Amino acid sequence: MGCFWCTEAVFQQLKGVTKVTSGYAGGTMKNPTYEDVCSGNTGHAEVTQIEYDPDKIKLEDILYIFFRMHDPTTPNRQGADIGTQYRSVILYTTLEQKEVAEKSLMESMSLYQNPIVTELEEMKEFYPAEDHHRDFYKENKGSFYCRYVIDPKIEKLKKII
Repeated sequence: MGCFWCTEAVFQQLKGVTKVTSGYAGGTMKNPTYEDVCSGNTGHAEVTQIEYDPDKIKLEDILYIFFRMHDPTTPNRQGADIGTQYRSVILYTTLEQKEVAEKSLMESMSLYQNPIVTELEEMKEFYPAEDHHRDFYKENKGSFYCRYVIDPKIEKLKKII
């Protein structure tokens, strides 16, 4: 979904989501840093690992939000953030998750004029981001980035849910 600060802030708002961890995945470098990922040479994307209570929120609901909170038709870009680390990607850990994600992707195609370019890959390894990248919105609500980039996403989310 692009920048993990935005993604983390959005999914932390959802009832039933128990934990959201910003990190890196989908690439080849072991234990990458933010600087490594930003170089574009690791293959990793900025991602969020989402843990949830399936009795309170379904994976289908999480993916519904995912496809409406970013532009899944722009390769390697979300807003002003450009690079492979900002690509739209869903990383699954089970075949059931993969099937749900494929169905959600197909259902979401009608929302957009351009084709969805969201990648669907098996999660091989997840590397948590550095501490100062985690809970960024909670810790920095008054910052320029939070007020002008994340707050509008939170308002958009409120209209969707």
